[in-house]
Amino acid sequence: MTSASLKYARERRLRTGGIELCVAELGDETQPTVMLLHGYPDSKEVWSEVARRLAERFHVVLYDVRGHGRSTAPRPLRGGFTLEKLTDDFLAVADAVSPDRPVHLVGHDWGSVQAWEFVTVRRTEGRIASFTSMSGPSLDHFGHWIKTRMTRPTPRRVGQLLGQGAKSWYVYLLHAPALAELAWRGPLGKHWPKILRRAEKLPADGYPTPSQPSDAAHGAWLYRDNVRARLRSPRVDAYAHAPVQLITPLDDAFLSERLYDELERWAPQSVRRTLPAKHWIPRTRPDQLASWITEFVTSTEGGRPVPVATGTHADRFGGQLVLVTGAGSGIGRATALAFAEAGARVVAVDRDTQSAVRTAERSRLLGAPEAWAETVDVGDGQAMEQLAGKVAAEYGVVDVLVNNAGIGLSGSFFDTTPEDWKQVLDVNLWGVIHGCRLFGRQMAERGQGGHIVNTASAAAYLPSKALPAYSTSKAAVLMLSECLRAELAGQGIGVSAICPGFVNTNITSTARFAGVDADEEKRLRKKTARIYRLRNYPPGKVADAVLRAVVHNKPVVAVTPEARGGRLMSRFTPRALRAIARMEPPL
Repeated sequence: MTSASLKYARERRLRTGGIELCVAELGDETQPTVMLLHGYPDSKEVWSEVARRLAERFHVVLYDVRGHGRSTAPRPLRGGFTLEKLTDDFLAVADAVSPDRPVHLVGHDWGSVQAWEFVTVRRTEGRIASFTSMSGPSLDHFGHWIKTRMTRPTPRRVGQLLGQGAKSWYVYLLHAPALAELAWRGPLGKHWPKILRRAEKLPADGYPTPSQPSDAAHGAWLYRDNVRARLRSPRVDAYAHAPVQLITPLDDAFLSERLYDELERWAPQSVRRTLPAKHWIPRTRPDQLASWITEFVTSTEGGRPVPVATGTHADRFGGQLVLVTGAGSGIGRATALAFAEAGARVVAVDRDTQSAVRTAERSRLLGAPEAWAETVDVGDGQAMEQLAGKVAAEYGVVDVLVNNAGIGLSGSFFDTTPEDWKQVLDVNLWGVIHGCRLFGRQMAERGQGGHIVNTASAAAYLPSKALPAYSTSKAAVLMLSECLRAELAGQGIGVSAICPGFVNTNITSTARFAGVDADEEKRLRKKTARIYRLRNYPPGKVADAVLRAVVHNKPVVAVTPEARGGRLMSRFTPRALRAIARMEPPL
């Protein structure tokens, strides 16, 4: 799907304030109207991917801001782009496309800056049902933010002010007379598509459009007509009169996340979301944006607040699709429930159907908007292929994959049979390989990022004569994770290896002991379970580490104190570890 998709929209020309706006519409006009406002130096085509997705549920309206795309520019340009005139344009479009119902605004960059004006001035009250803001603050809020830090400075506030000042370098250049026009109509405009693809990892899909140099030259007046005046004298009544959803890309090169620290003062009815992405999220994250916008609009239309999870990292995982293998118990169940508390949609996968069902049920109780149970043996490649196809078709592409399923095996190398090796490697290693290959490929083909978490173990780097098969499988998972992380980094897909130590789970009750009879295996299981219970490290703490690993894109996370200590020893005192490995286990 390319940006050219908007040519199939219904178009109309709308005259207002001495200019002519190009307005495009998609979807069913009887449904709620969602209006998408583009930023600088874009045209409405920046929204094509999001618009196509939203049009399945809503009446979608886009228009080229005056002087951009196929809309005409005011004459003279100076004074023709004030927020007051942009508000006139918005009202003219809203009255034309949705005369009897308020519209749901969605703005990116300068589209969001404009929309903050629309949603905070009196003359638009009753015309806006909700507002989703991305990468564009209210100039009034920004002005108060600056004043607070200048009149009541602290080291942190001064740092925030200087940091945002550095990110806003381009604003100073845009105020220079004729400089922007010369640059955009010259070399910058010529090379901008290549710069954008390289810096933002945008797909080569026909965007930006050929009008971009002209759009950018005209759009410089958005800054010149508004920025300095509003920052010097911000309005004191800039309160939102509609619910607000704030979506913040965490790697935005132009705007600091700290700009929205005081959002609740200006927008009491607000919801926050974050994305590990750069500035141009309408192009790089259309699936996630469409999902969040749909949820917000639907909730607002239903007269109820948008469901907001209260768990840790809810702003990060709300509405995302998370699949966890081995989710029927232990670390897998705790991880699925932690994502559920953060508002994620959860697919709980386990070879025990009833255990998976119980995890899905608890996930819904804890805050997951949706949760499903699936049964599969992760070591069965064909069954995993069927699962991956079903998940993609029925639930969507997974945003976070947690390959957690695993089994334990203890015993000397010569007591471990080829059948033992195959069973351990099928689950602990091949299960991870199948998950990464199938679900990771779907993430890569979608091209909108994601994260893979593989559960390894402290045994991956702590040699033991009692765990040759188990340690080998986990060491392979650790190295696979490192290799895959390197391969997928350029596609915005993170990979983390989690290395727990002694965690109180039921893996001890199902662990096998090679070279012993059934009675001795039963005794060893009981003794091992007792040791783990005495250690009593809860799986919930490992689940917390999993969420932090995804949020901070950590490569390797050693969870328990013994796991962290062992990792340090593996790096700095490997001889000591080899000596410890020769010792008899306490069984």
